[in-house]
Amino acid sequence: MAICETYLRDSAVLVASLLMCLFGVIAEGDFDKDIDITWGDHRAKILGSNVLVLSLDQSSGSGFQSKTEYLFGRIDMQLKLVSDNIPIRVFNNYEARGVPFPSNQPMRLYSSLWCADQWATRGGFVKTNWSFAPFRAHYRNFDAKACLWSKGSSSCPSSSATMSDNTWQVQSLNANDRRSLRWVQKYYMIYDYCKDYKRFPQGRPRECRLSRFY
Repeated sequence: MAICETYLRDSAVLVASLLMCLFGVIAEGDFDKDIDITWGDHRAKILGSNVLVLSLDQSSGSGFQSKTEYLFGRIDMQLKLVSDNIPIRVFNNYEARGVPFPSNQPMRLYSSLWCADQWATRGGFVKTNWSFAPFRAHYRNFDAKACLWSKGSSSCPSSSATMSDNTWQVQSLNANDRRSLRWVQKYYMIYDYCKDYKRFPQGRPRECRLSRFY
């Protein structure tokens, strides 16, 4: 099974948007200026400046990360064959109730395409059919609205063109978003640590016992 994974590593509510891969936001930019290909050699390519392709074969997958670190923000991107604007993961800020939250820790956007058939397919029972390889993920229209992190501080000036739309700062899930989230979790979620009772024999983490969508 090929896994496409995109996420903001470390960052008020962490909202992962965009289907089966995590996406989170920056102003409309191009991949040459905003992204570093981190592994995979020739398997990761930037076409023009607005399209990035990751591929996976039997030897290796590939991945990339953002050049910039962000404190908070919303990252939009289009992924081929996947619907946009579907939340797939939410982690609420319960810092005031004793749940750790990265309020002051910067983050980068990471995305990768790799083989996870050792565990992701019914515990590794179903293996990847490599006759269909190479598998590819196409990314387009990278757009980030975010507070940039540099030299130990965050900057998100309201006068900046990239911050002209600040709705992401107060964004929350409406009824339709919550239905979409439940749908994604029902049909695509493979693992939920909050339901892994064997992993936490002394009791699940505190956030798992609070009212939330995750």
